[in-house]
Formats: sequence, structure tokens, C-alpha cells
Amino acid sequence: MNIKKLSSKVVEKLGYYVYLYRYPLDGPVFYVGKGKGSRILTHLNDKSESRKVEIIEKIRKNGAEPVIEILVHGLQDEMTALRIEAAVIDLLGVKSLANQVRGYGSGVVGRVEIKQLIAMYDSDPVEVDEPAILIRVNKLYRYGMTAEELYEATRGVWKLGERRLGAKYAFAVYKGIVREAYEIGKWHPAGTTRYRTRSRDDVKAPGRWEFEGKLASDVIRRRYIDKSVDRHFAGNSQNPITYVNC
Repeated sequence: MNIKKLSSKVVEKLGYYVYLYRYPLDGPVFYVGKGKGSRILTHLNDKSESRKVEIIEKIRKNGAEPVIEILVHGLQDEMTALRIEAAVIDLLGVKSLANQVRGYGSGVVGRVEIKQLIAMYDSDPVEVDEPAILIRVNKLYRYGMTAEELYEATRGVWKLGERRLGAKYAFAVYKGIVREAYEIGKWHPAGTTRYRTRSRDDVKAPGRWEFEGKLASDVIRRRYIDKSVDRHFAGNSQNPITYVNC
């Protein structure tokens, strides 16, 4: 059944909803979305270059259509739909989906280990005594990322001056909380060292820098990980970099 449009009666009953696209014949879900009206059908005519479109075209080349399901409907507002969408993406795992990002607010209110929530909402502040660079990785951080992914998100690529040379440590900071601590080995121009979890286009940035290093000692990591360094970031500053004692 090839549905091209939803009737006004159906639209009224659906309200805001969260929907799924999956492979035919009881195949897995490959896309999660939210919307209202006929939003659920727009992907069928999407001509953009995306993994989602590639999957739909591949299914059609095999003489089938993606199965479209409403997961929940009758929601009263868009914010509720956004939260549910993000939770479903977190549950299924964005790597298994054609969605490009986790979803609204997933880094704050989405799937997360309880100890990380405790650190986020009730962490003890800590004074940084060592010469360190605090690096906010808010845009790249996600729950469940591997140790290598976190390291590579932290080590590059940043707009830094000579002051970087005075730092012994680099702290990965997310939402004001230290997530990991690294001992800096050497600085390199951005994009000149090998990354395993980030593309070359993502890290090639003239005039920026990246470091190579290793995990800090257990003493340093116990002192700072899951502690708040929010006080070191000035007001509403959007600068991801803060120098301390260097």
C-alpha cells in the first residue's frame, strides 16, 4: 500500500508522534523521527545525499518499500515528541541507524549511566592545581563513546597560541564535568597525525593544533574525573578552551 498523504482526520488524531522506518520482512529499524501532519511520509520523496535515502533506494531496487510504523502518537506537544525520539535513538544506538545525531537533549536527559548523572547534577567542585588546558567537548561527547573516541575528540583540533606549551595536562570537559585527563606529549599542526575515529576532513584545519598524549596517572585521574571545573569557565563564554596555571 503506497500512502502519499494522510487525511485531515488521521492528522488530527495523530497529533505529535514518533515514527520508525525499518527494513521489510521484520527487518531492523534504520531511522527514527518525530513530527506531525504528513511529516512521516516526506522521507519517501527525499532526494538528499544521506544514508537514510541510500537505504530507501536500496530497498526499492529490491522491489519493496520500507515499513513505516508509528511508535507513539497523540502527544500534546513537540517537546514530548523530541524527548521520546531521543530516548529511542539512544536505546537503539545511533550507529545502527541512519540518523545523523542522537536527538534533542540526549546528551543531557537521554540515556546515561547513573554515576554520570550523579556527577552532572551533584559533583564536587575541584581546584585545578596542575598546569592544564580544560577542553570542552560538548559538541562531540556522547554517552557510550569509546575511550579512543573520547581521546580523539579531546586532542584536536583547537585554535591555540604559544600558551599551550606550558600545559602538562589536557582535561576532557563535558557540561562542566571532567570526563577524562590526559598527559600531553607533543603538539602538532591539526590534521598531521593519524586519527582512527575521525575523518581527515574533520580534523584538517589550518592554523589549529592537536596533541598526542596518554592517559594521566591514576593519581591525577582520581583527583579530577567526575569533578566540576565549571568555575574555571567565564560566564557565558562559548570558547571551548580554558588555560589553568599556564
